[in-house]
Parts: sequence; structure tokens; C-alpha cells
Amino acid sequence: MSAGDVMERWLTKEYDYERPRRGQIRQGEILKVDSNGVTVDLGLKRDGFVPYKDVERLDEEVVSSLEPGQEIKARVVRLEDAEGHLLLSMYQARFEKDWIRAGKLLESGEIWQDNVTGYNRGGLTVKFGHIQAFVPASHLWESPVRHLSSDQREAKLMGYVGQELAFKVIEVNRERRRLIVSERLARQQIREESKERLLSELVEGQVVRGTVNRLANFGVFVDLGGADGLIHVSELAWRRAGHPRDVLQLGDEIDVYILGLDCERKRIGLSLKRLQPDPWTLVDETYTVDQLVSGTVTSVVDFGAFVGLDLGVEGLVHASELADPPPSNPQELLKRGDELVLRILRIDSFRERIGLSLKQVSEQERDDWLARQAHGRTARTDPAGSPISGSEETATPLVSEARKTSPVEPEHLEEAALREESAPPSVKQPEDEDFWISLVEDEETD
Repeated sequence: MSAGDVMERWLTKEYDYERPRRGQIRQGEILKVDSNGVTVDLGLKRDGFVPYKDVERLDEEVVSSLEPGQEIKARVVRLEDAEGHLLLSMYQARFEKDWIRAGKLLESGEIWQDNVTGYNRGGLTVKFGHIQAFVPASHLWESPVRHLSSDQREAKLMGYVGQELAFKVIEVNRERRRLIVSERLARQQIREESKERLLSELVEGQVVRGTVNRLANFGVFVDLGGADGLIHVSELAWRRAGHPRDVLQLGDEIDVYILGLDCERKRIGLSLKRLQPDPWTLVDETYTVDQLVSGTVTSVVDFGAFVGLDLGVEGLVHASELADPPPSNPQELLKRGDELVLRILRIDSFRERIGLSLKQVSEQERDDWLARQAHGRTARTDPAGSPISGSEETATPLVSEARKTSPVEPEHLEEAALREESAPPSVKQPEDEDFWISLVEDEETD
């Protein structure tokens, strides 16, 4: 090799020299191991040095195997110590693969699971390889609420230690050695993935089992195995209840009917009442014409009032059967929630219609009826108002379903969209043709 080549290689080496940077991982060869630490040749102008206090943090097996000539990786901690050495850390270098893995999880959004190893005032700690990850209390699925006392908060956080939870990486900062993870976001993602899987597997009309996990004024949320479906309040039972808690409680395990699936909006509509007998199939064996019954007014319209009966069906008291003379405006006589004693005029279970009368119940009949109800007597009477033998029934405080509702469409599964619509029902034809014509005319006018 000529002198010119030697000079060119030397100059090139000078210009190609890569200055060390703080936080950089460098590979080198051990020159010396002593009680002060480990001296390392990094191929730079000066040697690197690993203090013994850093070496002590390594596994005993690793420490005992250190010897001159061995290749190691070390992290640049400081560019120059008191003796002018490049200060290194072998212990921190071991974290590199964990930081790389954490970065990949942050980029991919993949979920990982591990055991909670500890807690502090702000949240939980989790081992992520050689790194300690932190879970802020606000990122727990069941986050300790602010109104808890410090002792209550600490007890709640301490209860997590040892539990295996799912986590999602939300921040990676190598320089500050910060690895922040979230259980709440991981659980949300798992549930979304479970919902997509369920939506692809479920079929409308299918019966599945689930657990009640939330009650709202407009319905009940049921966990079907990682994803929630909603039973709208109108699909809880044939009988109308004041609140869903009147029918179900948190934690109840129930069978539900798949009423509707909205794959695009990821919503599952459920029904409980569709698994119960339609009360209209029981009308003929429960009620007879001229029978006295009690009921609750569910709605008042221009042509009369709809009354819920204890079986779970609804009958109509036409305006002409409210009083003599008939009121020009039934709403001046009745209001929703009024309890009435009525006489059955007509029954058409096939067409789901019951005609009722208020004016054809005398004061004496009403008083006798209420007295029998108070003593738990039969609700069924003959035309004279006397109990029919062998037909004892128990009255129920629940108001019946106003009408046989149609299936809840998926777009009505949100609270704002799940309010019941109040369109008045049609009325079935009574046997009396004149009476039927008057009903139809009044309905059409309405």
C-alpha cells in the first residue's frame, strides 16, 4: 500500500468518525474488569467506562461472566466523567430491546397482558421486560373516583396488585424513561373487537345468554361475552314497568332474543319479552264478555282512552262508553295513570282488540270490586258482578304494555333515539256495527 493510500484511509477515517451521543447504544470490547467497574473499547478516540454500581444491578450470572475480550452493549449516559472517560451503562442497555418492543406496540396498537407489580399515589406499576411501565389511575377501567378519601383510594389501588390486566401503550419516551400504558383503552379496544366478532356470528332471531351490566331509564345493557346489547324498555316485558329495575337487576344472567343487528354502527338490539308468551294468546282463557276488570289508563285520545289490563294487554274505552252524555274531550275526564274498574264489552283476541266500558259499571259494582280486590278476592265476575267459581286471580300493580310493539330498529338503540313513540293504535271492530263505525270515524278524524 502506497503512502498516498495510507494517508487517504487515515483522512477518510477521520471524516467518518461518528461522535457518541447521549442515550446511544454502542457495542464494544471489554478491556479491563476491576472493583471500580468495567473499561470498554468502543472503537472511539477514548475508552468508555461502566461504574461498578451499574454492574451490580445486572444479574449475578452476567456479572460473574464478565472478562476482558468479551463483546458487550452499553448505553451512553454521559459524554465525559471526572477522569475524561465516556460514562456508560450496561444495565440501561439491556432495556433497549424492551424500548424497541414498546415502540412497536405503540405503533401497532396491539394489546398485551401482564400482572400488576405495584402501585403509588397516581396509579399502578407493571413490569414490561426490564422496564417499569406506569398506569395512571385515570386510565384504569374502574378508575378510583375523585371523591374517595386518600385511604380509600390507596386501598382500591392496592387491590390491583397481582392481578393480570390488559394494557395498551400510549406513550414511549426513552430519554425520560417514561412508558405509559392504559387499561381503559385496552378494554375498550377488546370490547370493540369482540363486538365485531359477535356481529359476524350472531343471527337475528337467535337466543343467547348474557349478563345485565347496566340499567338506564331507556333500557338495559346486557354483556353477551365482551360486547353489550341493549334491551329497550319496550322490549323488557309485555307488562309496562316504571323503570327497568322493576324487571331486572345488575348481575342477572338471562336469555335474550336477538332483535336487530346493525353491523355498520356496531349495535345489537335485544328483547326479553319475545321469549315470553304473547299475552294475547291467553286472553280467551282469562277474560269473558261482561266480566269486570281493573286497569290503568295508559293514554287518552280524542276518541277514548286506552287501558292496560293486568294480563299485559290493552283495551279501548270508547268516548261513548266513558259516561252519559259522552264527554266532548275525554282528557277532561281521564288522565294517564288513572285506575279504573271496567266491564268487558267485546273480545277479539285474533285481531288483538278488547272493548271496555266505564259507564256500564255501577257505583255499587265498583265498590264491591274494590272491596274484593282489597281482600285478595277473585277478579273475575259474572254479569251481575258476582265472583265466578274457580277463577281466582291475583291483581298486579304493573301497568300493561300499551300496544304490542314492533321490533326496535337498530338506529333506535341510543338513548335519544329510544324514546317511545306515541302514535295511537288502531281499534278492532266490535260486534255492534254502529259502534264500530263511530270508532273508525273518530280515529280517522284524530
